[in-house]
Amino acid sequence: MKAAFIRETGAPDVICYEDLPDPQPTETQVLIRVGAVAVNPIDTYLRAGIIAMPIQFPYVVGSDLAGTVEAVGSSVTRFQPGDRVWGSNQGFFGRPGVFAELAAVDEQWLYPTPDEQSDEQAAAGALTGITAHLGLFLHAGLKPDEVVFVNGGTGGVGSAVVQFAKAAGAQVIATAGTEEKRKLCESLGADLVLDYHSSTLDDDIRSFTQSNGGIDLWWETQREPTFDRTVPLMKKRGRIVLMAGRDARPEFPVGPFYVNDLRLIGFAMFNASPDEQRQCADDINRWATSGQWKPLIGETLTLKDAAKAHRLQEENTLQKQGTLTGKIVLTP
Repeated sequence: MKAAFIRETGAPDVICYEDLPDPQPTETQVLIRVGAVAVNPIDTYLRAGIIAMPIQFPYVVGSDLAGTVEAVGSSVTRFQPGDRVWGSNQGFFGRPGVFAELAAVDEQWLYPTPDEQSDEQAAAGALTGITAHLGLFLHAGLKPDEVVFVNGGTGGVGSAVVQFAKAAGAQVIATAGTEEKRKLCESLGADLVLDYHSSTLDDDIRSFTQSNGGIDLWWETQREPTFDRTVPLMKKRGRIVLMAGRDARPEFPVGPFYVNDLRLIGFAMFNASPDEQRQCADDINRWATSGQWKPLIGETLTLKDAAKAHRLQEENTLQKQGTLTGKIVLTP
């Protein structure tokens, strides 16, 4: 099979696109004919060696996939050949990645693909969708009618937060940097979309949340959070969710934080158990079927363009070029 893999960590150019032996599924694995994969920032961190995880070379990159079942191991009960499936959380903790024509994945990390979704859509929404669901519901306990604020409502995770919060009956405030992106946020269901460059941004947020007493749930996507700004905008007993800013060391207003009974929640998607992630997938599939979940795809390439895809992801994640709206998807 053809695969995108590395023999050493480093810059995007270390990614090779060559033949590797076809994987053979173990008794608990499903062999998938890959239809589409998607790029995530963490994929680039693993490839670069920024995050230390067990890697056996040659290491196939990538964590998100969708495709069709070719064969199943003897203990597999949930899938059979011909089923369409999607999944994430590959490439971590010794599991091989999925940027290949074939992938062997344990059935506990796989979910049926709704008829309403293409492989490209299912792959694009895999890690970002599960991340958004875990943060909103498992960790932050979002309730109907609460007010959610998300920085960057058209990003991979941000756009999922907007859609899932609306599906759960919340009110959503989102920010975006261009008129085009603000219109996109509105189309995703956001109740209020603001320009994060605006000098009146915080005043506009306060005006919208005045009757509610502030923001119930602040979802922070920025690499440099500013808690001196965030905390005063929160409602008593509000929750601030962190899933970015790995190297950030921000100042923190301890007094206003604790006297208002606030909560600060950090989490990483790949720490969630298979059962926890499957509960997310059940809702995600239901919302995809009902039209409440439409993953954003910003660029579609082929698998041989994996190095190009990683460069594009880094340009937008690390260099903040702002040239990407939605996920980078690759097809074999």
